[in-house]
Amino acid sequence: MSESIEPIVAQELDTLGFDLVELRRGGSRARPVLEIRIDRRDGEKITIDDCARASRALEARLEADALVAEQYVLEVSSPGADRPLRNAAEWRRFIGRRATVTSPLLAGGKQEVEILALDGEAGAEVAVVRDPKGREVHVPLREITQARLAFHWKR
Repeated sequence: MSESIEPIVAQELDTLGFDLVELRRGGSRARPVLEIRIDRRDGEKITIDDCARASRALEARLEADALVAEQYVLEVSSPGADRPLRNAAEWRRFIGRRATVTSPLLAGGKQEVEILALDGEAGAEVAVVRDPKGREVHVPLREITQARLAFHWKR
């Protein structure tokens, strides 16, 4: 179900000025749970009011188009500290931050790295990262299967 509703959710959020960061489906067939992570385009932090506004709009659209079961749970929240990095714009936005990246081009296939830069032409971008040993590694975005910002609690 999440694949079929993702474009509709993204379109509805777009009209409100939000980006869809992540859509996850859980729960059961009789009572599905839709977890939706949103972000603001202006770079400000997502507020509770933003989530409530998006939730009301999404609920109305999903129910009007009968895209969900009668009994469902809709959870709308910020992307969180470990948000996914899905496109070149997000990689650029988080230069200087640390991310956990899965790619066959990294030692062990998965490493926590520091994002140094994003180079290359549109559609052929290459992430420049620093690995745990301090080496600079160039990883084409198309070779990254998953990337999330890394978050560490301060002690």
